Amino acid sequence: MRKKINIFLLICIFVILAAGCKLEKKNTTKKNYIDYTVVANKDIPEELKNIIDEKKEREFRITFSSNDYLYIVMGYGMRATTGYSVKLDELYETDNTINIKTSLIGPSQNDVVNQVVTYPYIVVKIEFRDKPTVFE
Repeated sequence: MRKKINIFLLICIFVILAAGCKLEKKNTTKKNYIDYTVVANKDIPEELKNIIDEKKEREFRITFSSNDYLYIVMGYGMRATTGYSVKLDELYETDNTINIKTSLIGPSQNDVVNQVVTYPYIVVKIEFRDKPTVFE
């Protein structure tokens, strides 16, 4: 009899807990593309330059807000040669997020490269939005 009561209580607790939970479907539908500026090195805020310098050895992703702008940074870490660049593939928002997709473009076989360590990254500036950023 005691075993049946324990099982009944466990079922009741499970039902109560399950009733308090709900699945929330995230809207990943592109709402609109975002106007942006790819920021030249000379125009990056000094505080953000320092953060990039600290993280540049490895791949990194940063968002940084300053005044009315949001800076989104994607870095690809240390590379042994010149000839690398970062391409912005997509930048859009959904109801809940800002989404960014970039890709690293390496030197082609025909490019003349120097054996110099480089740290390819891109800094994108948009009007501030109070949404989390998803790096794809």
